[in-house]
Amino acid sequence: MSKAPDRYAVLGNPVAHSQSPFIHAEFARQTGQTLEYTRVLCAMDGFVEAVRAFAESGARGCNVTVPFKFQSGALAKVVTPRAALAQAANVLRFDADGWLADNTDGIGLVRDLQRNAGVSLLRRRVLLVGAGGAAAGVMGPLIEARPAQLHVANRTAAKAEALVRRHAALAEACGTMLSFSGLDDAGEAYDVVLNSSASSLGGAAVPVAGRVLKPGTLAVDLMYGAAARPFMAWAQALGAVPRDGLGMLVEQAAEAFFLWRQVMPDTAPVLQRLRKHLDE
Repeated sequence: MSKAPDRYAVLGNPVAHSQSPFIHAEFARQTGQTLEYTRVLCAMDGFVEAVRAFAESGARGCNVTVPFKFQSGALAKVVTPRAALAQAANVLRFDADGWLADNTDGIGLVRDLQRNAGVSLLRRRVLLVGAGGAAAGVMGPLIEARPAQLHVANRTAAKAEALVRRHAALAEACGTMLSFSGLDDAGEAYDVVLNSSASSLGGAAVPVAGRVLKPGTLAVDLMYGAAARPFMAWAQALGAVPRDGLGMLVEQAAEAFFLWRQVMPDTAPVLQRLRKHLDE
């Protein structure tokens, strides 16, 4: 009798839109791994119960998406340094001797920028728009890529300041200058602009002025699909190079797959298939 496939899932609310099952099915096919990956919709007040029930059913791990990333780390015996710094986790591994929590969002973003977009962050000036969970998840790995400056602009400047202060020691070690502001005085002419704010999800206008861009700026919305299109159109109209968050999604999934399976998939063909899948 053949062994039942190892089970994984993405837990969130909403979760029906998630492309993670497609991505992990592609990774499994490519690497010869046997697994099953599904979606689990959690009640807004029922995440802890849902993830424990999933683990107790014999599952091996899960991804965690909005709005539960801030809750997931507290369930783990071991929290990786990058998840601890982010104060949020998007991956859980159900080890027999205690769960492990990690955050792969930041390394996924950095790998997409460097590998897929071909843009090095070394000694570049980078603007991060937003200071919520998405920003917290990516900030540490962005700093470790050693940009000259990383500026955080947020509607509430005090929230941006808190995020900057939490990362100050890492930035000093990496030689990166951190700064913060409100949205109205976010600076100008950055090499890379990253929109991690909720503006795309809510269909709101781009939250910063066009002066943050210059010709050739890489302008990335961490969302993808319809949510990212207004930001990308705005950036392209101002001479920047627009990019959505689909590559980040695939790259962070690959890091989670490696954490679970100790096998690193080749992301490039999966990203290509995912874009084609979404266009169908």
